[in-house]
This record gives sequence, structure tokens and C-alpha cells, in this order.
Amino acid sequence: MPATTLDFTGRKALVTGGSRGIGRAITIRLAEAGCDVAINYLRNREPAAETAAAVEALGRRALLFKGNVAKVDNHGALFEQLAGESGRLDILISNAASGVIRPAMDLTHRHWTWTMDINAGALLSLAQHAVGLMGEAGGSIVAVSSIGAVRAIPNYAAVGASKAALESLVRHLAVELAPRGVRVNALSAGVVDTEALKHFPNREQLLEESARRTPAGRLTEPKDVADAVLFLTSPLASMMVGQTLTVDGGYSITA
Repeated sequence: MPATTLDFTGRKALVTGGSRGIGRAITIRLAEAGCDVAINYLRNREPAAETAAAVEALGRRALLFKGNVAKVDNHGALFEQLAGESGRLDILISNAASGVIRPAMDLTHRHWTWTMDINAGALLSLAQHAVGLMGEAGGSIVAVSSIGAVRAIPNYAAVGASKAALESLVRHLAVELAPRGVRVNALSAGVVDTEALKHFPNREQLLEESARRTPAGRLTEPKDVADAVLFLTSPLASMMVGQTLTVDGGYSITA
């Protein structure tokens, strides 16, 4: 049998929160495989422009879309513009995330809804719009989750609950969309030392403890997550439907 190669030449991808950290690594990895990539970012254009330049240096096309994906009323305009620029979409990576890092007893209703809206609520609307651009050829949707969906982490109550909701939604979307040729999966990353981790009051302790407990001997890096995303969106994962793939060097299986 001929070998299956990860050649994404001609495919079109959208990565939300694609300008920094894990999102940037995913964007670059998809471009390395041949994808043209639309990069969504929230505020800071400079890192977005730098990521776009890195994509173009690989010979691929990059598009920049500024906007808060938690505001689902804006999704229609985003995908209308994307349709005009690219004509179709093959891959959606729902990576943009935020949330309030506080003990559960200190959370307000506003904290809760903000965190749920961006981490879980946005995926439903993004998927609904994306499927319209995927057409009969189908495509792949990957939502980036975290270990907090299944484990209690200090100050992570709202974000962890939102990631659990995200993974549940992935399973339901997967069942509905698989007959249409659209595969939906989630990827749960271990502790990754990105800018987002700076918001944790116990950051240093978290990093040290995670490194100590990871059987692989090091923390998960953005490139590790990006490689797993490439797999999930490739033909090699054609029977991965509604799954949450954990990439953490074995951290989550230790006591």
C-alpha cells in the first residue's frame, strides 16, 4: 500500500487565537504542511502580523481577522469575508480561550458567563458557520481543551468547567456532522508554559510540579500540540470522531 503523506497543499484553515502561543504553533505547523491559514486574533496586531509573515515565508497565504470570537453575532461577517477571500474552508481550529482564574467561591455570574462564552459557546457558532464553507468535501474541526476539563486545578473552576462543556459539545457535534464528512475532535494539552499561564498566581509551583510529575521528562510545548493537531486534521485520523486526544507526556495518568 502507498504511504499516506501529510500534504495539505491547497487546503484552507482558520485558527482562532492563532497569533500567539499554542495557536501560533498550530498556524505555523499547518502552513508547513501546505495550508493557507486565516488567523483570528483579539487585539494585538503585531504578533498576528509576525505570524502571518511566518506563514507567507513558507510560501502559503495568510489572512488576518481581528475579533473576539466570544461575540458570536460577529461570526457571520467573519465567515462571509473568509468565503470571499478563500472560497471554502477545510479545517477549523477552535483555539481562542480566556477565562477568570479565581477560586470558585470568588466567581461572579459575569465571570462564569464570560468564560463559558469564549471557551465553549463560541465553538457551536463557529462550527455552524464553518460547515457551510466545507461543502460536500467535508473537513475537520478541532477544539483545543485542557486537562482542567477532567481534573480539579486550583483557581481553575470556571475555565475547567468551560473546557468540560467544550469536550461534551465536541462529542455531540461529531455525531451530527460525521455523516456529512466533517470530523470533530478535541485536543487536551498538558501544562504548557505560554503567556496565558502568567495569569495563574501559582504559576511557578504549577510548572515545577508538572515537570516533576511528567513521565516524558519535560513539559508539553506548543509544537507538541501543533503536531497532534496536524494528525487529527489529516487522513491518518479518518476514524477519529468525537474523541479527546490528550497530549501531556503522561502527566494525566500519574497519581
